[in-house]
Amino acid sequence: MQQDSLVEYGSRRVIITVTAIICALLEIVDTTIVNVALNDMKGNLGATTNEIGWVVTAYAIGNVIIIPMTSWLSQQFGRRNYFAASIVIFTIFSFLCGNSTSIEELIIFRFLQGVGGGALLVTSQTIITESYPVEKRGMAQAIYGMGVIIGPTLGPPLGGYITDHVNWPYIFYINIPLGVIAALLTLQFVRSPKYTEKSVAKDIDWIGIGFLAIFVGSLQYVLEKGQEKDWFNDSVITVLTVFSILGCFFFIWRETIFRNPVVNLRVLSNGNLRIGTIMSFILGFGLYGSTFIIPLYTQSILGWTATQAGLLFVPAALTTAFMMPIIGQLLQKGAKQQYLVSLGLLSFFFFCFWGFKILTPDTPKSAFFWPLILRGVAMGMLFIPITTLSLSTLKGRQIGEGAAFTGMMRQLGGSFGVAIISTFMSRKIMVHRNDLISKLDVTDPDLQNRISAMQHSFAANGQPPQAAYTALEYAVAKQAAVLAYMDAFLYIGLLFLICIPFVLLVRGRKNKQLQMEMH
Repeated sequence: MQQDSLVEYGSRRVIITVTAIICALLEIVDTTIVNVALNDMKGNLGATTNEIGWVVTAYAIGNVIIIPMTSWLSQQFGRRNYFAASIVIFTIFSFLCGNSTSIEELIIFRFLQGVGGGALLVTSQTIITESYPVEKRGMAQAIYGMGVIIGPTLGPPLGGYITDHVNWPYIFYINIPLGVIAALLTLQFVRSPKYTEKSVAKDIDWIGIGFLAIFVGSLQYVLEKGQEKDWFNDSVITVLTVFSILGCFFFIWRETIFRNPVVNLRVLSNGNLRIGTIMSFILGFGLYGSTFIIPLYTQSILGWTATQAGLLFVPAALTTAFMMPIIGQLLQKGAKQQYLVSLGLLSFFFFCFWGFKILTPDTPKSAFFWPLILRGVAMGMLFIPITTLSLSTLKGRQIGEGAAFTGMMRQLGGSFGVAIISTFMSRKIMVHRNDLISKLDVTDPDLQNRISAMQHSFAANGQPPQAAYTALEYAVAKQAAVLAYMDAFLYIGLLFLICIPFVLLVRGRKNKQLQMEMH
């Protein structure tokens, strides 16, 4: 078989695996590392809140445009050359991001850093998958999965520490030594599959690339900025939504008729990949959604620092890292993917339900420890079986194409997750606030006594009596926000619970075919 020639052994395989994981980590850590430094950047570069949000958005748009094209680009230039070039682009623009003197410069460099970074994630996965024999692919995905799951978690504490102790440009500068080492190791050890050199370089699907950029670029912008701009009440969001829908339609049409498509949609005729792609979307929704919601709650409601919020995730990430090889071993011994995924979905539901139960306006730090450990277990049980199932019956060039689909869907799942959760929560905060205010009866003696006691207390500190009403309004707003966070946890949990029967039904049918292909 074509991909067997790429199987590596001994120290060579170790070096290739480590290089690929460093690259995957660089790309993912950079997705979240800037979040905690945005305030410092804003002050330094004289940017508005709206402008500084683009530092995150531009990177995500660069990522999501390039991910579906990675397999095709590998075929054009040879995988090793393309991978090394992506590392170099990512590293150069990391340096330029740190050197930016204006917000416009930083946004442009972040977009181009995202273009370099998008390739790192998917190509790393393809390289690791093809470096291991078929029977050890579960373990290969476990090793890759450690990077993917731990990356978003490492970002905030690392970014917080660097911003607090050095300066924000260093969150970009730390990429440089790792990027240089990874590029040198890639050129020395990574091999390109033979089929990549046979692609017709001049037969380039420029129209397909254009439609793809319009489709995913517009979609990513709408998801990132929709809530902030009040969705379809904003003309830009409305226009870009139409662009995204039309871009999607014409992109699919173009890729099905063109002889050398930039994204091979035919690979989705593989049943396992189709299911894996949908599950990757849901995994991204849960992974990025919960990584977004918990730091927001701890910082806005409990008043924690960015570093404290980031460190909260570290035990959960270590749990995932511990779980990965165990799940990899279970898969190698013939455990059925659909059972492991179902258990993972169930565990994630219990994590969300537990979160729903413990949230208060003053939840102690210790209350988060065990729910987040359970989240770590769930992520370990979801990531590897979904990825292994997606790529298990693909051969040769299809492995790269399949990895590109699952990678893109995981990213888009995360973007949809964050957009839907933030919109849902802002609407729910208003509902709960109105509900709580309607229950405050001015004639209630208890309420009158409470306001009177607060007024005396404020007067003793030299503050006007009106401060009591301000404090009451703040208490209502805080309680409404907590109720909205609780709702968000509950609904994310229910989404994962609803998926279980579908996973058991569909994957059960595919599993016999899967076992035959893997042995």
